[in-house]
Amino acid sequence: IAGSTLLGPLAATGMYELSRRRELGLAVSWLHVFDVLKSPSRFSIAALGIALGIIFVVWLAAAQSIHWTTFGGVVPESIGGFFQQVFTTSAGWTLILVGCGVGFVFAVVVLTISVISFPLLLDRNVGAVVAVQTSIRVVAVNPVTMALWGLIVSGALILGALPFFVGLAIVMPVLGHATWHLYRRVIEN
Repeated sequence: IAGSTLLGPLAATGMYELSRRRELGLAVSWLHVFDVLKSPSRFSIAALGIALGIIFVVWLAAAQSIHWTTFGGVVPESIGGFFQQVFTTSAGWTLILVGCGVGFVFAVVVLTISVISFPLLLDRNVGAVVAVQTSIRVVAVNPVTMALWGLIVSGALILGALPFFVGLAIVMPVLGHATWHLYRRVIEN
């Protein structure tokens, strides 16, 4: 579930489109989230989405590798057994620390390549490579702001997920619109 957040920027493109339309004074309804499919950059958006999908699969392999290295082939018999194995053993704490560290690296990579690129692809007719390069430059020039944004996104996703993921129905649109405005502010400067 945590790794699926690596696909969040792609999932938010519909919200970016609604924000773009609202900013231009165009009609806005929930159906307009699908206008992304009409974008001149739709193939670049798809290519970047595939790249995020590949990163997600690599993250899954890394997580499996960490689990295998930490616990070997030992499979707990129940969810309770899993929690006991993770929270009451030194191997479990190693799994938590290494897994969080590796997950953090993946999250930073995804944030760096996508925080500006998806909104840019919707806003301007550029390719995926230009969008990713722009996103990397923006993060390099504004590391503190982007790190803070990453923390805000992470915290909001955690809070949204706590009540059985119901809160994500509120958190995801808010993050999507806020990311659009972050993009606009950064690109204007």
